[in-house]
Amino acid sequence: MIAHLTGRIFEKHPNQVVIEAAGVGYDVQIPISTYTRLGDPGAAVSLRIHTHVREDALLLFGFATAEEKALFERLISVSGIGPRLAIAVLSGLAAPELVAAIRNSDVQRLVRIPGVGKKTAERIVLELKDKVAVIDAAGKPVPAPEAAPGFTTLEMDVLSALQNLGCSRPAAEEAVRKAKQKGVEPVFEPLFRSALALVR
Repeated sequence: MIAHLTGRIFEKHPNQVVIEAAGVGYDVQIPISTYTRLGDPGAAVSLRIHTHVREDALLLFGFATAEEKALFERLISVSGIGPRLAIAVLSGLAAPELVAAIRNSDVQRLVRIPGVGKKTAERIVLELKDKVAVIDAAGKPVPAPEAAPGFTTLEMDVLSALQNLGCSRPAAEEAVRKAKQKGVEPVFEPLFRSALALVR
């Protein structure tokens, strides 16, 4: 099985990249989050690969981070979710936000993803809630961080995401506080992006 692929980008699309390696072009399905990290055609690329074998095809799914790959593999373990829907889920929510939605049983956030109905969202929460509290840089589940005084559940999710990217806990807390002081909308994505910009 192919677990890792390094080469050059032959062509790319929001849900697909063709990687040329040793004269062979590999068609790899990807989430939007991986697409945004890719360089231009001709640039070097290295992706973590999940190989999906069917009777009539061998499909490759690529990810820029171990966290994305780990989440993908957890998603396809859910009854009724195939690899293409799992890619759609990862394209609909950033990995830290997806983990937060599952951990908080936020079905409404999940059903906003195209292709995910209420029953599917409920299955994702039911089957994965205890498995994806937080995923570390190696793609392994680790305990959620202890609550910090003065931080809401949403802000704790942002803290977790920042620490997952290598930020120290004190620096992450300071960044979230500053983002709050700037009046950033109390929604995961804008708060996370604002806090991340403050720690860079």
